[in-house]
Amino acid sequence: MAKRLDLILVIDVEATCWDGDPPPGEENEIIEIGVCPLEVASCRRRERRSILVRPERSRVSPFCTALTTLTQADVDAGVSFREACATLRSELKAQDRLWASYGDYDRRMFERQCQSRGVPLPFGPSHLNVKSLFAVTHALSREVGMAEALERAGLPLAGTHHRGVDDAHNIAGLLAHLLLAARR
Repeated sequence: MAKRLDLILVIDVEATCWDGDPPPGEENEIIEIGVCPLEVASCRRRERRSILVRPERSRVSPFCTALTTLTQADVDAGVSFREACATLRSELKAQDRLWASYGDYDRRMFERQCQSRGVPLPFGPSHLNVKSLFAVTHALSREVGMAEALERAGLPLAGTHHRGVDDAHNIAGLLAHLLLAARR
């Protein structure tokens, strides 16, 4: 099947985290998948979505809640990682579309967690690193964080930073800004 280039699926994940190393027997794992499809032709962001994921090998720490606002109760009400990946494939046709994230962290988290859980990667092979794209299109000597990129682009930081659903929306706005500038 040919790759669909009507939408770019902008993804941002949040994962369990600690102020320091994980407790014994625990590991970083995805607890939220934020998705904001970006229409390529119009550069319009579609409705953003949050898929909460129940962690299997860790708990949400107070540090993680302070950073993301997500609690253990929030993610306990989520779906399994396998179900979340199936949703990306079935509802968003993720395996047939270009997907994007800000940096390589999200791609690596998906690859690592899919491999460790025996779950097929929900995405096709084409990943767009918006962090690198922003740096090279602005002739920066280094990559910058999402908040700084938004500021440099004159775009607002909407919602709560470090919530996947809001960060995906902000990254999609940044990508739209870059695409529109390239078309001028």
